[in-house]
Amino acid sequence: MTINDSRHRKAVETEVLIIGSGFSGLGMAVALKREGKRDFIVLERADDVGGTWRDNTYPGAACDIQSHLYSYSFRPNPRWSRVYAPQPEILDYLRATAHDEGIVPHVRFGETVLKASWDPATSMWHVLTSAGEYTAYALISAAGHLSDPSYPDIDGLSSFEGKVFHSARWDHSYSTANRRIGVIGTGASAIQIVPELAREATHLTVFQRSAPYVIPRRDHVYSEAEKGLFTRFPDTAQELRDELFWGNESRFPQRRQVPAFIEQVSSMALNHLKNQVPDETLRQKLTPNYAIGCKRILLSNDYYPTLMQPNVSLETTGISHVDKHGVVLKNQDRIDLDLLVIATGFEAADLPVAEVIHGTDGKSLAEKWQNGGQAYACTAVSGFPNFFLMLGPNTGLGAGSMIFMIETQINYIKEGVGFICDNAAFVDPEPQAQRSYVESIYQRSGGSVWLEGGCSSWYLHPRSGKLTTLWPDFMTQFRKENGSFTPTGYRVTFRMPQEALQLAEQT
Repeated sequence: MTINDSRHRKAVETEVLIIGSGFSGLGMAVALKREGKRDFIVLERADDVGGTWRDNTYPGAACDIQSHLYSYSFRPNPRWSRVYAPQPEILDYLRATAHDEGIVPHVRFGETVLKASWDPATSMWHVLTSAGEYTAYALISAAGHLSDPSYPDIDGLSSFEGKVFHSARWDHSYSTANRRIGVIGTGASAIQIVPELAREATHLTVFQRSAPYVIPRRDHVYSEAEKGLFTRFPDTAQELRDELFWGNESRFPQRRQVPAFIEQVSSMALNHLKNQVPDETLRQKLTPNYAIGCKRILLSNDYYPTLMQPNVSLETTGISHVDKHGVVLKNQDRIDLDLLVIATGFEAADLPVAEVIHGTDGKSLAEKWQNGGQAYACTAVSGFPNFFLMLGPNTGLGAGSMIFMIETQINYIKEGVGFICDNAAFVDPEPQAQRSYVESIYQRSGGSVWLEGGCSSWYLHPRSGKLTTLWPDFMTQFRKENGSFTPTGYRVTFRMPQEALQLAEQT
């Protein structure tokens, strides 16, 4: 795929603009393409589709949701290589989707959205990119949670004279062999990276702020017989998908701190730790001090054993600062390094795309969301007409496949776009309807492990303390509430008087 050179073109008008071509943006594009009614364009800042799975190419990168569930229901893949697919395989799946579904001609690669503004004079969105301008009746942001790396606020980080990069911006030209390596972070990316780096590092130091809960990764390679069965009898793959879905759905009561469920998963994690780490001192450092589920539960069979290797150290003292040679701890001990890997996740609480999207009063989403994101039906925002947001506020999951949430939003937005285009209308959530909806989410989050589990996590907004990233209910309830568009709760304005609309329908 090549970057489009369109810096000198005139503004392009379309019915629908989609920002981003990861799982959500690509899935949205496929839905519109298959429907065959709408003219649409996808704006992608990179030179390929794939989103998170294009950007995260670090050693060991793989999904922690089962492959047959972490894929589009409308594009099953019977030939996944294993239960938890590695990153290259997922990216290939998304690339194949873009090509097979005819989406590539609709994508404008190499176009970063600089500003998107609602124009009240034309009742359209005006979007300025790094390569041109667009106007559209409807705007869909599919930039996602895991798109922009988050860096820790550590003094002196920029002064380090060795190599430093974020896990989502891996420099494959840099050899990690025979290096003194430090990894900051112990989250989902870090526990995949650490075992890989330990294989060839002179010494690897893992800097841990808080210990994660880790449970076994029930992984295996699918045999040719299994893949053949899924291919010849698609119902068997669908049955597996259903089984995986309900298995994840059944774990939601853990997040509500139901004692029996909490005890079950806690025992699994702590027994896994005990079985894999016989050293009592190290095991104590790796024992979390908060309720399970408060932060993301991780899956790994080789993270704990890696920490017991002679060339690996777990450092829990805390970082004072970084200087040109490496990391200085709070007790003033120094750890000299050649490479520092930042594995501290993404800007999930404050979505960077919110900085560039401006509503009817000229203010950006970021200005509206200073105390955390809020959206009606988790998909539309008051003051931003004909705008839909995928994987925005309260769409994340503590357990389960985000693809289910994405497909729920795809249907909602497709129907919303249909209403807008078929009725020559624009829709804007009523402020009170949005407030009531968001308040219902906050009420449901009360008593959950995310608020009362005793941990600090990216699930909570850093200023308001509200649960603004996760959906605090069953996935099936999300689809029940947000799976189908209705103009109820919206201000609806028609571009033409109703009499003209009726006349047009008659003719």
